[in-house]
Amino acid sequence: MGALFRLLNYRGISTRRIASAVDITQGRLYDYMNGKSRVEKLVIFEQIADAFHIPGRLIGLAPRSWEPTATPTPSYSALAPADGDDMAAMEAFRNADRQTGGTRLYGAVVRHLTSNIAPRLVDVDSNPQVFAAAAALTEMAGWMAHDSGRDDLAERHFTRALPLARTSGDHALAANIAASSSHLALQTGDRAAAAHWAGTGLDILDQGPSIPPLTARLHTMKARALAAASQAAPAARALDQAHQILATAAEAEHPWLSPFDAAALASESALVHRDLHEYTAALEHAKRAIALRETGRARSLAFSRITLVGIHVHRRELDAALHVGHTLLTADPTLGSVRVVHQLDTLKDLLAPHRGYPPVRDFLARFADVRRARMLLLADIIPPPREGTAR
Repeated sequence: MGALFRLLNYRGISTRRIASAVDITQGRLYDYMNGKSRVEKLVIFEQIADAFHIPGRLIGLAPRSWEPTATPTPSYSALAPADGDDMAAMEAFRNADRQTGGTRLYGAVVRHLTSNIAPRLVDVDSNPQVFAAAAALTEMAGWMAHDSGRDDLAERHFTRALPLARTSGDHALAANIAASSSHLALQTGDRAAAAHWAGTGLDILDQGPSIPPLTARLHTMKARALAAASQAAPAARALDQAHQILATAAEAEHPWLSPFDAAALASESALVHRDLHEYTAALEHAKRAIALRETGRARSLAFSRITLVGIHVHRRELDAALHVGHTLLTADPTLGSVRVVHQLDTLKDLLAPHRGYPPVRDFLARFADVRRARMLLLADIIPPPREGTAR
């Protein structure tokens, strides 16, 4: 438990919050973290599991009351089991990333890969699933690099992750990495590569057990690539497939994959319809994504709200756009995501042509003030522009 407390703290959760979650003093928490005392009360294990949604099996407990009552045994269970320590690290990184953004976590993930994973890849006594752990955490590093605005570095991580996943024999993990590469290609404007990677992922997934949410994700990425290329009918068919698959899929989990759920599908659907200039449908999906993300994922919620503001602007609904925009300005200013900052700047540019409308002008003035404060708080991860360069 001392190691778990250190891990949570190292990933950005304050010692005050951890101590409060388990109803102990910070002094006692430091004793646990520094190895001066051992946690012996079962209730502390239970409280920490419930506070940070750590599945009971990862710390020696029975399933918690908030865990699914029945988890189907997927056919990929024939693979060697994932190491419990690797899964605990993955979940801790993942939970912190959802709340705080990946920029500040990137270095920690890379250090974990270097120190704890890499040596085991050449250890003949290691569980073969160490290759899956290496692939999943390398993919995560890629996403965190992307969140930091370093897409070239993200691409290198994804490129390295794919052969590791193939070596592990985990086709679903390999297909998931292909989906991540498709997303990155879209962000960098390479529509052909985005379509290629979505198709590659579907081909890989055909070689292994069925994971319906992942299949839905890949069809969604295919739809996004087609929409970006203005291919409306094929994009609509691919998106319909994604909705049908996710709507009828039995609940299934994979140890290394983040779930692709209804909220994620709604968010991506809004982007597909936006790119096809189908703003009424885009509006409906964007609102659904926000309703499903109201709690638990600060960054995803911010992205969905940014999408919604853009859709309102395209529909000339400036008051509605400003209403959501003001909500964005009150969001947690310490969210460590360069992508969020860049998308907010894009939003400002989208509203700028309407500054003749007084409420827009007032919003842009407030935006400038909030942005200055936000940049001060994020100065450790977003360096200021060099002298002589445009802001």
